[in-house]
Amino acid sequence: MPSPARARPGRRSPSAFSWPRRILRWLLRALIAFVLGSILWVLAYRFVPPPVTITMLGDLFGGHMITKDWMPLRRIDPNMARAAIAAEDGNFCTHHGFDLTAIQKAFEGNAAGRRLRGGSTVSQQTAKNAFLWQGRSYLRKGLEAWFTLLIETLWTKHRIMEVYLNIAETGIHTYGVNAGAMRYFHHDASRLTPTEAARIAAVLPLPAKREAIAPSGATRRYGNAIVRRIGIVHRGGYDACLR
Repeated sequence: MPSPARARPGRRSPSAFSWPRRILRWLLRALIAFVLGSILWVLAYRFVPPPVTITMLGDLFGGHMITKDWMPLRRIDPNMARAAIAAEDGNFCTHHGFDLTAIQKAFEGNAAGRRLRGGSTVSQQTAKNAFLWQGRSYLRKGLEAWFTLLIETLWTKHRIMEVYLNIAETGIHTYGVNAGAMRYFHHDASRLTPTEAARIAAVLPLPAKREAIAPSGATRRYGNAIVRRIGIVHRGGYDACLR
């Protein structure tokens, strides 16, 4: 009776390769699902207002009520968009999501030991606020870059600014410039003076620590600087993509 054949030395059985292949196949499927899902998510928000963000959910799960009131960009006073451009992103209408000059300046300032600052554009901040969480990590920054590319490709500049102004935190548990205007000035965002718009824009970087009513110190000086820049944005056509 012939003896059973023995496996040749140095050769692996087919099962030895099954797990790496399965893991690779699973990772590939997960990547495809993420890419397609994120594209569909971004496309949906091109046409409908984001119903809630992760930051808002954090407030709600923490037991806090939030205030938000969506207003189309066509109804928001133009001073508000100009203030956002003046304060956050002077090249908003000309870049494609990333302002490399601003990023370089921020990197050099941080490396020199000056006050930490970011080089994020309005597009990057919109991507973060609409689809991601707050905080600093390489994972979040990588995802932020991906969603920034998507909204710059699939949305218009008008839509990016519209979403930004409606979901940015403008005060403690307060979201959007319309809710901010009601909170601070007791009227909606359809009529904002340059000073009022500048004060809301000055709050945006640190909404939990700044107030647009009777600001003092650095917040007041920053707001006054934004007021002066609003005129420059208007006269220089830096908001041309929104007109």
